[in-house]
Formats: sequence, structure tokens, C-alpha cells
Amino acid sequence: MSNSNLYYKVLGKQTPDAQTIVLSSGLGGVNGFWLPQLPMLTEHFRVVIYDQFGTGASQGVIPKSYSMENMADELANLLKKLQIDRCHLVGHALGGIIGLHLARRYPSLLESLIVLNGWIKLDSQTRRCFEVRQSLLLNSGVDAYVQAQPLFLYPADWLSAHETLLEEERQHQVAHFQGQDNLLHRLQALMLSDLSEELSEITTPTLAFSCKDDLLVPWHCSVQLAQALPFGEYQQMDYGGHAMSVTDSETFNPLLLAWLLRFVPKTNQAVSQSTEQLS
Repeated sequence: MSNSNLYYKVLGKQTPDAQTIVLSSGLGGVNGFWLPQLPMLTEHFRVVIYDQFGTGASQGVIPKSYSMENMADELANLLKKLQIDRCHLVGHALGGIIGLHLARRYPSLLESLIVLNGWIKLDSQTRRCFEVRQSLLLNSGVDAYVQAQPLFLYPADWLSAHETLLEEERQHQVAHFQGQDNLLHRLQALMLSDLSEELSEITTPTLAFSCKDDLLVPWHCSVQLAQALPFGEYQQMDYGGHAMSVTDSETFNPLLLAWLLRFVPKTNQAVSQSTEQLS
């Protein structure tokens, strides 16, 4: 299905009282990033996953003037089309920055927000990593860019243990690459985002979640984000790299669910548990 060129799926519970979780991916933009979380989340919630504009099945040409505000507006329009007027949003890196802009521009839309490995404004280490990746894409091509990408996402021991999977991912990502201009314009929008002056306006309860061994986004960026938000909290994992929700989902998933269930009435939780026991 599509809306304003956004490909999406609505999964999980479809009852009128089901709360909605929206999952927004990082720079890659595609919904497949969330596969390790879907079995757990769909037991408890209505789950919306989507490909960001200009990525995956959401085909389109991204202009040079593209901004994080545009990405937030696109998601808001999708939710309006789906008649979702209140939801939780879980965003990874760029997806989390979308969530912060969404919370600022559409304050009534979000019940809660989880920002995984996000930031207020670009850290020097993150800038360095992005500039290296830009250089690889411009000077060495798509295959070199994709080949290097796991170095910024995963811990070294995980990389060693998953060589076959990484090669399969490389071939898939090269074959379905979002396009040089699309990626560079999306990356430019992300690098230019600076919410330093706007965070005080965000009243959405927000969990800033980091991983201590993240090479791309230093964990202190999430600490700073949590401290700057009126209703910010902080959570950290010790292992898993930038994509800890993939590399250590066994640790990550229960922490994610615990946060989300804080916003679900106890009666709904009891019904859900009873249904699981009967199934």
C-alpha cells in the first residue's frame, strides 16, 4: 500500500482499543530493519512500518532542499490517511530525529517517543563517519559504500560471526540502492538538523536509548538529549553497536516493551496476557 509515495504495512492487533506503534528506520530508510522486533510488538500493538520517501518501495526523487521537517510531514500525512491520531513512535537514528521533529510540529500526535542512538545536533564523531561514507560513495561507488556500511553499524565480533549474512545483505542493498542523489540529500538533511533551540517545546515523554559501543553515534549524545527534553529519560545497553536492536535483540526487545507497556492500561495488558495463555 502507498500514501503520498510511502509504502507501508499495518500489522498486529486490529481491535478498536489497540494502541499503535510506528517504527521509523535510520538512513537506510526501509522497514526491514525492524524484523527482530515485529513478533514481540505485534502481540501487543497495532504496528505501522514504512519505507521512507525515496527508499525501498517508496519510490521518488528527493530534492536538494529536502529537510527533516519534510520527513516528519510525510509521516504525519501517512498517519492522517490511516486515521491514526495518537501513536507511539520508535525511531532509529534518522528515524528518531524524524520523531523529534514530529513531536515538535504535531504535539498531539505522539503518546510517547523512543529515540535510538539519536542526538540534538550532529556530533563531531558522527560527522566524521558520515563524511567518510560520503567520500566512499562519491569516489568509489555504491558497492564500496555498502561494503563499508556494516563497520559503522555492528560490533567487530558480530561482524566476524555473520559473514554469510553480511554478504547476502551487501548483494541485496546494492541491487536495491536508493540512489546516490537520494541518499546524499537525505544525509544532508540529517546532518543539518539542529534541535538545540526547539527541544524545550517537546512535551512528549521521550526515552533516549543508546549503546555504549556505538561507533557512529557516541552514547553521550543520548544523555544530552534526555537531559535537554522536559520529559526525557535515558537508557543504555553496553553491547550491540549502532544497530543493537538487530545484533542483540534478546536484550533490547524486553527493554523496549517495558517502556511501551507503561502507557498501556493495566486492563488491556491483562486481556493480552490471557489471550496469549489460551493460544
